[in-house]
Amino acid sequence: MDPLPDAVVQYILSYMENAKDVAICNCVSKRWKDSMPYIRSLYFPRSSFDSHMGGDSPDDIVLKMVSMIERLENLVVYSPFSGAGLASWLLIIGPSLKYLELRMDNIAEYQTSLESPSKLDYLSAAENLESLKLWGVLVARSPKWDVFQKLRNLEIVGAKLEDPALSTVLQACPNLTNLVLLGCEGVRSVSIELPYLEQCKLDFYGLGNCSFSMGCPKIKFLEVQGCSWIRVRDTKLLKNLSIANNAGRVYMVDFEKLVALEFLSIRGVQWCWDAIRNMLQCASEVKHLFMKVEFTGDSEILQPFPEVDFVDFFNNHPKLQKFDIHGAMFAALCQKNSLKNVDSGFSIPCLEEVMITVRSPLNAEQKMSTLESLLKYAKNLKTMVIKILQMKSSHSSADDFFDEICRFRHMNRKIVRIE
Repeated sequence: MDPLPDAVVQYILSYMENAKDVAICNCVSKRWKDSMPYIRSLYFPRSSFDSHMGGDSPDDIVLKMVSMIERLENLVVYSPFSGAGLASWLLIIGPSLKYLELRMDNIAEYQTSLESPSKLDYLSAAENLESLKLWGVLVARSPKWDVFQKLRNLEIVGAKLEDPALSTVLQACPNLTNLVLLGCEGVRSVSIELPYLEQCKLDFYGLGNCSFSMGCPKIKFLEVQGCSWIRVRDTKLLKNLSIANNAGRVYMVDFEKLVALEFLSIRGVQWCWDAIRNMLQCASEVKHLFMKVEFTGDSEILQPFPEVDFVDFFNNHPKLQKFDIHGAMFAALCQKNSLKNVDSGFSIPCLEEVMITVRSPLNAEQKMSTLESLLKYAKNLKTMVIKILQMKSSHSSADDFFDEICRFRHMNRKIVRIE
């Protein structure tokens, strides 16, 4: 690189990110060392100081490196650090930082989190942040933050949160367009009112009994896990919706008409039937529907789905193109009277792909009739996948049912396949 002009060398070296590489380049020559101020990003991996034997502490080493850089925009620190160390770095680089990602590792330090100032409090020095990502953080009390006017992306992964503290965090980020809260426990009730939010992914860990409300007029993508009561307003732009609860029961979902919805996924062990029915009614315009709810019922007693009329269901979802249906809902469509309203003018106009998971040989005749009806009335059907999952029966009916499915597949082998 000796023949290259200084400006070209500076440009090339400015793309280095790994702190170890930066430190090595700093020792190559005076010319390379003089290029260090033009670096824009620094990344400290988890193992950055595992074999460190020098006199300076890891906090001091990070401080020296960030002090060399004129305008650091991106900082990622996975290696351990102290609150005082973080404060010293941000005092220097805070105004220029746009992207900050920290592995906080204080999720078990409850007493430390109550001290003032805390690690979280120091983040207010980075007032021009556009993206903030925190790992393993304890938010036991409200951080002392000013408003992050430029922050568009906030991600918190693996956290213990108190409701008032979470509310304060969200209030300090009024212009978010993307919000991610993953593996968060301790939340009982959360309300999100953000006028510019477009994407939101929430995963609340625990008993699955959290309540959630939202009023975000620009929301397009919403994924919620671990809530029992869900109320969402201003859904005119919502295109992708996923609701799941693997630990608790979904009691209530309250949505406006989902006129722009293209994808809906509902998953969980038990949903109240009113919640399922309301969700399906609101999602009448959906194009891709994924349903994996095992049971219904309003109490601790697990109950099967009630009968669902085949014709009414598809008439109420005329734009459905892809349908992924698991055991309980498929069984509900296969009840004795589900096909009684089929007439010669009935059709499923848009359905192109259907994936069906079968777990029981019960009502085999009705199930085969439903499969045949899907093939008959979905004129544009291109693929039907039948998944046989953990079918257990000591009776010969299981073998007979499987033989019928194999025969059905052989007769329609261009469309039907078995997994």
